[in-house]
Amino acid sequence: MRHVLLWGAMLAQCLPAQTQAAMDWPQVRARFQAANPSLRAGQINIEESKAAEITAYLRPNPGFSFSVDQFQPFSFQPYRPLSAAFPLITLNYLHEREHKRELRRESAQEATAIGESQQADLVRTLMFSLRTAFVGTLQAKAVLRLAKDNLEYFDKELAISRDRFKVGDIAQVDLNRLELQRVQYESDFQTAQVNLRTAKIQLLQLLNDRTLVDRFDVTGPYDFSESLPPLEEFRAMALDARPDLKAAVQAIEKARTDHRLAVANGSTDPTFTFDAGHNPPLDGYIGFGVQIPLRIFDKNQGERLRTELDIAHAERIKESTEAQVYGDVDSAYVTLVSTVELLKPYKAKYLEMARSVRDTTEYSYQHGQAALLDYLDSQRDYRATYVAYLNLVGAYLASAAQVNLAVGREAIQ
Repeated sequence: MRHVLLWGAMLAQCLPAQTQAAMDWPQVRARFQAANPSLRAGQINIEESKAAEITAYLRPNPGFSFSVDQFQPFSFQPYRPLSAAFPLITLNYLHEREHKRELRRESAQEATAIGESQQADLVRTLMFSLRTAFVGTLQAKAVLRLAKDNLEYFDKELAISRDRFKVGDIAQVDLNRLELQRVQYESDFQTAQVNLRTAKIQLLQLLNDRTLVDRFDVTGPYDFSESLPPLEEFRAMALDARPDLKAAVQAIEKARTDHRLAVANGSTDPTFTFDAGHNPPLDGYIGFGVQIPLRIFDKNQGERLRTELDIAHAERIKESTEAQVYGDVDSAYVTLVSTVELLKPYKAKYLEMARSVRDTTEYSYQHGQAALLDYLDSQRDYRATYVAYLNLVGAYLASAAQVNLAVGREAIQ
């Protein structure tokens, strides 16, 4: 049996690791929303707040007391210790006036609504981190693909140069310089591999996923759009969708409810009493009573003033949050527009120009009509141009994620 298990383990090591299907952005987002511990903890906070609504609306418990008085344990002629016993049953209930229960429930419900908005704001910020990690992984994949293509292309050119050296068409020093240039492309390839693994690890951490890095992959478009909606449209979307701004507005409503509750708590709540007993030699009897506290000194003045100040405080916070929303949208939008303006000439002419210069110089060098330095320079220019373009596309996608963060929803896919 041990031999079978050993051979099975060896066979499993020899088989290539099965890579799961590459996940696109909607799949990554859905898994993140289902598995991220911070989001799940925030949802529990909302459930706790809903439980507090039940507590806030509970009625006061009635009171019950039972007593027996007037025992005669030392009565011996005749011995009747319970002959004059006085049993008494008392019930009391506190009646809350001025809709205190309703106001407490309303305040608790508004606290739950604020908690839900804060949870949505947590989703907004964490979704930005997730989108940034997702874009970083796509960027690392694109750079790795470019590094691999450059290395393969240079290896083909290097093989041609070795053949030329064998027939005496180029000098040893030229071949050595070409061999040394390959180190740069090999370094680019190895660095791109490390960067891709690092980006995947960061994404897996946000997903709370224990999948091996080599078996995890994502896919999605890695490009940019030249057309953008106007700034005013993003501003309007932000005012409608930003959950932190919504929470600030809800905080004002809760402060007003708390002030009404503080005013109601300054009112007097009577306690109604009902009692029944039997007092020999009389027959049984019942009685009613009302206890009314005299609120001469304590009229809840402090809480009334504090909650009134809370209203003004919440209004100032709302104004500050609104100003922050405008600042976030404007800043993210101008960065996005600037990145698009930089990308346009790359896509229109720079990429094709770099490729044309490289191919033309390579052809001229292979036919002895261009110097080695010109050939190497054209290779470096091509590499630098394409790397810059890929980095700019990554910056565009990151800026788009920043705009989505500022707006409060995915305005740019």
